[in-house]
Amino acid sequence: MHAIKVRKIGNSLGIVLPKEALGRLKVAEGETLYLTESHDGGFRLAALDESFAEQVNEAEKIMRQDRNILHELAKR
Repeated sequence: MHAIKVRKIGNSLGIVLPKEALGRLKVAEGETLYLTESHDGGFRLAALDESFAEQVNEAEKIMRQDRNILHELAKR
């Protein structure tokens, strides 16, 4: 566990993530992180938007199931 302090950055507040955390998240300066609520009332910080990832997974499942329909639509 890492203790992270909230700091004043200009007129805003921000946090600085330890180098180890950035390495595990596989992010660099300028990339977007997503803060989501967890089931236990806390928060989760991730480099992946899980709701978007779920949508992509569902779209891929539909594309596999309805491959012939999509192929016919693509011809039009």
